[in-house]
Amino acid sequence: MPVTVKSEREIALMREAGRILASVHEQLGKALRPGMSTFEVDRLGEELIRGYGCVPSFKNYNGYPASICVSVNSEVVHGIPSRRRILREGDIVSLDAGVIWKGYHSDAARTHMVGKGSAEAERLIRVTRESFFVGIRQARAGNHLNDISSAIQAYAESYGYGVVRALVGHGIGSHLHEDPEIPNFSQKKKGIRLTPGMTLAVEPMINIGTWDVRWLKDGWTVVTKDGSLSAHYENTILITDGEPEILSLRKKDGDSHED
Repeated sequence: MPVTVKSEREIALMREAGRILASVHEQLGKALRPGMSTFEVDRLGEELIRGYGCVPSFKNYNGYPASICVSVNSEVVHGIPSRRRILREGDIVSLDAGVIWKGYHSDAARTHMVGKGSAEAERLIRVTRESFFVGIRQARAGNHLNDISSAIQAYAESYGYGVVRALVGHGIGSHLHEDPEIPNFSQKKKGIRLTPGMTLAVEPMINIGTWDVRWLKDGWTVVTKDGSLSAHYENTILITDGEPEILSLRKKDGDSHED
């Protein structure tokens, strides 16, 4: 499908979808604790989403069985919640969620530490989040898509991390996945020119080790090939005439970072 430029009405609906998703993520992050099953995380997430009058974007999407993708440690994305998977002190857990509000989607991911963990894991989570903000500095009208991709890669690799190649970000709107694809690594082509009204889901997936990944037998869960830790950070953003607007992040959370 062609890359869509959203109307003011569509942007208003996506802004509300993003606001709701930011609140869901905040509450889920606070609820995480050692001893909690990933099934419980998913159940709480779905309750929160439906409590806001929204529909979970992911539930039954192409057959995915849950509302929240819960990926632990070496799981990059699309971890399937399970009663048997219990979170432990020091685990890192990536929560990827989407909501549909009046026909429009928002999509965002956060990686959290469960209890107290290693400095190495904390650094990975921080740098993955920072790489998103470095990338979206380039998300301005007139720039090209590859400006975002190249900035994310350069920042993450400056820490010696692997930038996942097999999965990418995407456009978003009345469909969860729309054009364009948004790699987190540099392309040979510049990609499309960014225009006000475009809505994008930018989502760095960063590994402590190499960028290689593999799929588990469940057909969904993506893990690092070398067993190293992975982190994921994503927001739905709006291209404007100036700075990009982050639709799925509460204002108080800020968009700055320390290099």
